[in-house]
Amino acid sequence: MPNLLHETPGLIAFVRTVETGSFSAAAKILKTSPSAVSKGVGRLEALVSARLFLRSTRALTLTSEGQKLFEKVAPILRQLDTSDEIASGEDAWGGRIRFSMPSELARFFTTPIFRDFAPLFPALKLEVSLTDRKVDLIKEDYDVVFRVGGSSQGNLKVRKLADVEMVVVASPSYVEKHGKPRSVEEASRLPFARYAVNGNPRPIVFLGGEQFVPEGRVDCDTGQALRAAAIHGLGAALLMRCVVQDELNDGRLVNISPQLRLPTEPLSVIHAFDSMMPGRVRRFCDFIAELTKTIPGL
Repeated sequence: MPNLLHETPGLIAFVRTVETGSFSAAAKILKTSPSAVSKGVGRLEALVSARLFLRSTRALTLTSEGQKLFEKVAPILRQLDTSDEIASGEDAWGGRIRFSMPSELARFFTTPIFRDFAPLFPALKLEVSLTDRKVDLIKEDYDVVFRVGGSSQGNLKVRKLADVEMVVVASPSYVEKHGKPRSVEEASRLPFARYAVNGNPRPIVFLGGEQFVPEGRVDCDTGQALRAAAIHGLGAALLMRCVVQDELNDGRLVNISPQLRLPTEPLSVIHAFDSMMPGRVRRFCDFIAELTKTIPGL
């Protein structure tokens, strides 16, 4: 493997091109020309003896070799960006925290973040993405991602914050029509508002290992939409208890799964930093960790 330190400008040009999607967009960030960025990437390709991008007149496509290099190099460059913070100490914390979290959990977190955390660090820039989509932390240049579920994270670092209680809910009118299931088999015959990603509905998995792909006429890709569909009687829905606790308390929704054993789901913070996590990001993650202790159902 060649010594890539000899081509640091090419590495920077490569990473910024992946993050922005083009040589011209990377050039704006680096305050140089698109041709200079392209030449830098070309020198890097010659050094590693591999094509990092497939180039066409319309787009750049990252090759498998390029993806592997990006996953190794991007976290290192991100850590180097924090060197000024390390040298200046806590009082001068600035820079950026770019984070993503599920939209339904955001209603518990955003107000404390803006009200209590942000004023402590006036030089800090917050970039907030609220989405249930599984974002690509490295390629989309996130510092941290908050995610519910235990899917594989590759080489990323995972810190578990809490166990999230899950519940199957439905409206009172739905329960009056369909009743409450007493077994997984009965539940599998009920109409659901389904959580679907890219058109593929997710199965409902139970603690004993049983599972089924629900049937239903409403597919949603956010918990907020699932909750609304359940409230209006369009189907039962599997949701985090914490996001429907108010509706359970006031009777707009009913827990129809008390006899069905559902596993909890981990709420985790995911990042690409090793032991050199920037202080601002570490403090932010600690803030969220403490906040989860105050939320019922987490």
